[in-house]
Amino acid sequence: MKQHKETKSLLEEVRIPSGQVELEGTLDLPDDCRRVVVFAHGSGSSRFSPRNRFVANELSCRAIGTLLLDLLTAEEDRVYRTRFDINLLATRLAYVTDWLNTRPELKTVSVGLFGASTGAAAALETAAQAGQKIRAVVSRGGRPDLAEEYLHLVRSPTLLIVGGHDRDVLKLNEGAFRKLTCEKQLAVVPGATHLFEEPGKLEEVARLAGNWFERYL
Repeated sequence: MKQHKETKSLLEEVRIPSGQVELEGTLDLPDDCRRVVVFAHGSGSSRFSPRNRFVANELSCRAIGTLLLDLLTAEEDRVYRTRFDINLLATRLAYVTDWLNTRPELKTVSVGLFGASTGAAAALETAAQAGQKIRAVVSRGGRPDLAEEYLHLVRSPTLLIVGGHDRDVLKLNEGAFRKLTCEKQLAVVPGATHLFEEPGKLEEVARLAGNWFERYL
């Protein structure tokens, strides 16, 4: 794997106003940070997801800031229907991207979105509505089909990463890929299942995501 120089960073637990609730997140900002990626996890997961944290650490090593957050409160996450309310998730993700601009040190950063499972659909809907404010999107084992009506509006360069053995999700991603009209790529990781738990597969996800964000942010 490509070696990166060590970077100092500021790690901060944050609470972000979003309508009637406050969202909890973990903000990691390397020194002289000029790029930030916001992570939207999938249903049933949280900002403590070891997979997203692994990818976030890789981005941090590339001097890219990260914000891992929960788009639902603990109570909301217990409701199955709410977990799949993509419009709600996207609305809150938009609040979060606007919140970044309220931080003096982040007013000029380029913002990207990284979504997993249902979080990928929320990221794509947010990108479709935000236009050039979102500079790049990466989906890991995502459900972009859940944002089908917004896919043709996405202008942010979009990378869809899917495990080669995750056949049902791969088929859904192939359909969504055809509907995207932006700069796009579908990366299939051979031998990987939905959670990329096989040896070396999550490292490949982190490499692909890091390269995409370095290129477009």
